[in-house]
Amino acid sequence: EVQLQASGGGLVQAGGSLRLSCTTSGFTFDDYAIGWFRQAPGKEREGVSCISPSDGSTYYQNSMKGRVTISSDNAKGTVYLQMNSLKPEDTAVYYCAADPYCTDSSWQYWGQGTQSTSPA
Repeated sequence: EVQLQASGGGLVQAGGSLRLSCTTSGFTFDDYAIGWFRQAPGKEREGVSCISPSDGSTYYQNSMKGRVTISSDNAKGTVYLQMNSLKPEDTAVYYCAADPYCTDSSWQYWGQGTQSTSPA
């Protein structure tokens, strides 16, 4: 059974940092790209970043570009999203997902989200 579990969210003041983790199981880690997405209240879900563990290539969307870093620990099957200089508008539920390619428009597997809140 494929499982993805996002964790690490919390309450942090604007300007602070959080590191989210996406722990995976049930599939060959190197065969899938792992993406981070977020959904703020009343808004559509948007992509944040993606990594291909097989070659380490990374992609960043403009939403948080320059303030986030994605990385992976292939031995643990885990992907991290380091978020810095958080803003109130970064408040959202953050999800991780798996798909063969970062560039695909639809993602095959999704995990439950983790809430990140950054009050002003």
